[in-house]
Amino acid sequence: MKQLIVAAVCALFALSSAHAQQGEAKKGAPAAEKKAEQAKKEPSEAQKKQQERMKDCNAKAEGKSGDERKKFMSSCLKGETSSGKEPTAAQKKQQDRMKDCNAKAEGKSGDERKKFMSSCLKG
Repeated sequence: MKQLIVAAVCALFALSSAHAQQGEAKKGAPAAEKKAEQAKKEPSEAQKKQQERMKDCNAKAEGKSGDERKKFMSSCLKGETSSGKEPTAAQKKQQDRMKDCNAKAEGKSGDERKKFMSSCLKG
């Protein structure tokens, strides 16, 4: 009789264990499908642009190492040049205009200079 009870308990244990494993397999299947689905997604345009920037910066950083490389990569990925941020075309145009106006304002001072610079920079 003891053997029969032990056999029944073992059989129940085996069945419950097998049932639990099947439940876990079913729960894991959607997660695996989601991971496969995420792997298939194409990178966005911003991600592609960043990947290209990383490739370019990495190529330019060849020969550098340690802190020098870290510093270079950081500024390169931010879009900066070695001397600082690269000005845009509009910024360059404005800087040139300011240089010209400043040269023309030579000899003027105070309110007269302010008025001249204001009108020069607008035009």
